[in-house]
Amino acid sequence: MRISRRAAAVAAVAVTSALVITGCGSSGGSGSSDGASGKVEGTVKFQTWNLKTNFKGYFEGVIAGFEKKYPDVKVEWIDQPAEGYADKLSADATAGTLPDVVNVSPDLATPLAKAGLALNLDDAAAKYKGEYLDGAWTSHEMPGKKGTYAFPWYLNTGPMFYNKKLFKDAGLDPEKPPTTYDALFKDALDMADKSNGKIAMLANAPAVEDFGRYGVKMMNDDLTSFTFNEPKGVELVEKYKELYDRKALDSQALTSVAEAAGRKFQQQSIAMNPGGANDLKTYKTEAPSLYKNIGITPAVNNTGKDNMYVQGLMVNSQSKVKPAAIEFAHWVTDAKNQEAFGRQVAIFPSTKGSLDSPYYTKDDGTDEGRVRIAAAKALKTAVNYTPVVFSEQMKTVLKNEVAKAMQGKKSAKQAMDDAVAQCNKLLQQAG
Repeated sequence: MRISRRAAAVAAVAVTSALVITGCGSSGGSGSSDGASGKVEGTVKFQTWNLKTNFKGYFEGVIAGFEKKYPDVKVEWIDQPAEGYADKLSADATAGTLPDVVNVSPDLATPLAKAGLALNLDDAAAKYKGEYLDGAWTSHEMPGKKGTYAFPWYLNTGPMFYNKKLFKDAGLDPEKPPTTYDALFKDALDMADKSNGKIAMLANAPAVEDFGRYGVKMMNDDLTSFTFNEPKGVELVEKYKELYDRKALDSQALTSVAEAAGRKFQQQSIAMNPGGANDLKTYKTEAPSLYKNIGITPAVNNTGKDNMYVQGLMVNSQSKVKPAAIEFAHWVTDAKNQEAFGRQVAIFPSTKGSLDSPYYTKDDGTDEGRVRIAAAKALKTAVNYTPVVFSEQMKTVLKNEVAKAMQGKKSAKQAMDDAVAQCNKLLQQAG
């Protein structure tokens, strides 16, 4: 659970490979709601992802509360380390020993749902659907299957930091950072021109989330092939190439990693960069002149919706205690328990109304509070722009083809056509 997005994507590939090789799930559970109704009783095996070390007391309390409400149920908590989590899922899936309730991200849930091992909650738990943010509930929908296959658990998003002084120096309004891509491109070019190319707006080339926020259609309607080479996708790459050519995008953007971009922001050579509360703390001690000029704003988009990162709790469709498993997964992800979890770690509840509480709306004067308020506001309407089948290998393909276009080695159209062709081939190979 608490591993990088890169590791999560690699994990999804590992699970997919195991299921394809063994054929597991082809004659198992269908993901239907069969057996979902009945008495809430039995032993529920609940598996999380690297949580026991830091949150043992919280989860023991959640479990105790559930067992008190349902005295005929016992919950057996299994916490797996981040390292090898995908391998453990793979082994359990192939052996038919997958726990009753499993912590997954959408990319990890996808192969399990395809194999018939994830319960369709639109059927089995429809009465709870209205409790969750719409974007969170639909984040565990799967290509080629109707329904959603995990209760949405906690959410996150990445607000942007911007340097108000650099905006002011460029003749831009420091209280009005760009909110759309058109405004971003204009401001970036103005800043580069004003600084004679010494100050870039951004440090990174466009990634898959940028295509989504720009309004690019990532896949066809039945989610069987990628379509981000449509005119809008080509246009986005062309716009970024213009930024790159005119030094409005950092010269190392094609090879930059998050840590390097953060250093450039701290050195005040770029004007905008994603960040979190820990970054603010660092800037406060190591770059006080930057810290006093930092503004916080949602990432730009053309859709009115920010990007959402989401974790979920999947119910095993082959569970022998489905009624108890469904009720427990809902219990863990209900508003009360999610809000309590959000006060222990910098995550956000996926339940409707939770983000309207003072904790997520009132500035308490802390760095954590500044970031929390910005992120909570964005999450109310956020969506997951990364298709659940978009693997780490596909992200590398996209990055490489974007780089070729920005370097002038290919036209933006050719680069996007080639990226889509390669990603579609990988999608077919994944089955």
